[in-house]
Amino acid sequence: MVTENPNLISRRAMEAMQTTGGSAEPLLSEILQKVNNAKDKPKKIEVLKQYDSDALRMIIKGAFDPNIKWALPEGRPPFIENDVPKGTEHGQLKNECKRLWHFIEGADRETKQHRKEVMFFQMLEGLHESEAKLLCNAKDKKLHQVYKGLSSNVVREAFGWDEDFKVPPPDVYPAEPGLASGVDR
Repeated sequence: MVTENPNLISRRAMEAMQTTGGSAEPLLSEILQKVNNAKDKPKKIEVLKQYDSDALRMIIKGAFDPNIKWALPEGRPPFIENDVPKGTEHGQLKNECKRLWHFIEGADRETKQHRKEVMFFQMLEGLHESEAKLLCNAKDKKLHQVYKGLSSNVVREAFGWDEDFKVPPPDVYPAEPGLASGVDR
């Protein structure tokens, strides 16, 4: 009979960590790969809704909204890919999204262009290689070319966006004066 050391992780837990990379939430690149692998438009929309988050919306909006211009040169930046296994020595794009405003034209007027590019390279080098590639493709507005079926129509429907990639204002119904019951006081 083999007894397990209580100070060590169980075999079952180790197997679970291998399939998840040690983290509970998938990387944004894994979410978009699930969209890619979904068989039809309704399934793709379902995946986007299931993993809906501010970070996912920011990346997709940056990739599809023609009004968003990236303040970075097009093409693959010169950075060293972080090729360590998922869940180890790298950051996650969902946590870095709050800094993306620095790289959008007109959003950060204080930081010099050279500094923005260095910040972007550093961000890419800190991310898992799949998320760094995703961010580069979003910057170049090429996500639809990398992830099959990820189109502007699919993302607008999934997130309830209008043609301008915004949540439309709610319908406003004119209110009649007086109480809703129709009874005067």
